[in-house]
Amino acid sequence: MMQSFAQNVVSHLRMDKYLITIVGPTAIGKTNLSLVLANYYNTEIISADSRQFYKEMNIGTAKPSNKELNDVKHHLINNKSITEIYTLGEFEKDTIEIINNIHEKSDLAILVGGSGLYVDAIIYGLDKIPKIENSLRELLNNELETKGIIYLQNKLKKLDLTTYNSIDLKNHRRIIRALEVTISSGKPYSSYLKKTKINRGFKVIEIGINADREIVYERINNRVDKMIKDGLVNEVEQLLEYKKLNSLNTIGYKEIFNYLSGELNLDLAIDEIKKNTRRFSKRQVTWFKSKKNIIWFSQNYKVKNIIKTIDELINN
Repeated sequence: MMQSFAQNVVSHLRMDKYLITIVGPTAIGKTNLSLVLANYYNTEIISADSRQFYKEMNIGTAKPSNKELNDVKHHLINNKSITEIYTLGEFEKDTIEIINNIHEKSDLAILVGGSGLYVDAIIYGLDKIPKIENSLRELLNNELETKGIIYLQNKLKKLDLTTYNSIDLKNHRRIIRALEVTISSGKPYSSYLKKTKINRGFKVIEIGINADREIVYERINNRVDKMIKDGLVNEVEQLLEYKKLNSLNTIGYKEIFNYLSGELNLDLAIDEIKKNTRRFSKRQVTWFKSKKNIIWFSQNYKVKNIIKTIDELINN
C-alpha cells in the first residue's frame, strides 16, 4: 500500500532536486529524524519552526542542542533577535534562497518544523498580501482592549477557520494580523497560501510523524518538565523587560511571565504550558492531516523504512 501511495505521489514530482519536509505535532521527534536523514544524505537542515528563529529563546523553543547544530549545518535557527520582526514573506524568500544554495552542493535539502503556514509557504508559495490601513489595526487593537482576546478568536474562527486551526490562539498579534488581512481584502488570510504547488525548480517529498493522542500528550508533558529542569524559568526571567514583544507572546514564555508577575504559582504555570501545548498540537495535526501528499509514519518508525520510501520516490 505504501509503495502504491509513493507511486501516486511521484506523479506530482518534477526536476532532479529534492526537498524533504518533515512535519507533525510538537515533541513527536521531528528533529531526531531530520538529523538522521541529513547525515544519511549528507545534506543540511532548514528550520520551519517560527519560534526557533530567535537567538534569545532556547530552552522554551526546544532547539537542537549545540552538538546537533554543530554536527549538521542548520539554517534559520538563531538568525533573528526577539526585537526584530520576521514575516512569513521574508521567511519564504530566505528559505528558497537557502534551498537553492544547498542544491548547488547536494541533490536533497531538508525542511523540518511544526509551523504549518511556514511549511506551506515553501511548498505552495504566497500570493502578495495587501497593505493594511492603520485605522483597521487600531480598531482591532481597541477590540482586544475592550472585548478581550476570546472575542477576536471567535471572530477569526468565523472568518477563517483554517488559520484559526493553525496559529497560536494565545498570541493576540498573530490573530490581529490574520484578521486585518482577512477584513481588509475580503479574503481569508489562509487563502494567500497558494493551493497548488508552484514550480520551485525542485520536487517536494512530504514526510509526517504522528502518534495516538495519548502518546503525543505524554511526550509534551515530559518535554515541558525537562524544560523546567533545564532552566526555563531563568531563561524567561532574563527576558522580562521584553515581555510585551510579539516574539515572546508564545507558549512556554507567557505562562512563565505570568508566574514571575505573581498571577500564577509555578505549578499552575507549568500546567498551563502543558495544556496550551497540547491544544496547539491538536491544531497542528488538524492542519497537516488536511494535506493529501504527506506520507505518514508512526513515532516508533524504522528509519530504514522512511529512507526506502524516499529512495523509491527519487528512483522512480
